[in-house]
Amino acid sequence: MAGYGKVATAAMLPILSYMGLPTYNLPTALVSNTLDYGKFNILDTTDYIVGVFPVWSELGFTFDAIATGFIASERQAQVVAQYCREQSAKGTIIFVDPIMGDEGKLYNGVTDAAIRSMKEMMSVADLSYPNYTEACYLTDSEYRKIGVTHEEACRLVDKLRAIGSKSVLITSITIEGQPSVIGYNHMNGQYFLLPYQEIPVHFPGTGDIFSAVLIGHLLQDESLKRSARKAMDAVYTLIDKNKDNEDKNRGIPLEQYLSII
Repeated sequence: MAGYGKVATAAMLPILSYMGLPTYNLPTALVSNTLDYGKFNILDTTDYIVGVFPVWSELGFTFDAIATGFIASERQAQVVAQYCREQSAKGTIIFVDPIMGDEGKLYNGVTDAAIRSMKEMMSVADLSYPNYTEACYLTDSEYRKIGVTHEEACRLVDKLRAIGSKSVLITSITIEGQPSVIGYNHMNGQYFLLPYQEIPVHFPGTGDIFSAVLIGHLLQDESLKRSARKAMDAVYTLIDKNKDNEDKNRGIPLEQYLSII
């Protein structure tokens, strides 16, 4: 949860609630502002989380789905992954967004230990959706700015599946010269490719918007391919409507645009 900026929980809660899904939250970190400003203060909430799970268990709380994002430490990854395993055994769907970096490098404040943490999280995922940079870090693959072939992209998907995620999407990957999302749906054993047009501006939080819209449609029983396309279209429209904003580091003020989700 960022105090200043529309990212992470602050971006996902409004969207999922607007889509009619009762949504609850457990912050993995409290952050003063979006990391894009370069200077920030962050509080790892692992000790708080360790105290929350027994209370939720005693109260009998259950969830249809759990979506994880930023993980603050290896210890936290182990705690959250164990909880996800327990809930998965009861039928809960686990979505993992392995938030670590973009454009070939890790985000400010993200360490190499985050890679090990995210592998732990992906081992319990029904669906994970790293961007191309994160997929390369997770699989120890070379990041190529010019992109990859379709065959190479499929191999990268398979490497992510080998970590444990049943279904996989890789976002923001250039395939045969075209910005795309590539996916594998374990429900039907099929790969699919979704090209898109890129708007050359950067906003933090667009991945969180993608995640929320994707999950919202999946939980309304739409296919992975169709849900991914709807999430891509929503992100494109939001970026296009806000591309001239003066301070893009705040993220997109999405509440006023929820009707387009």
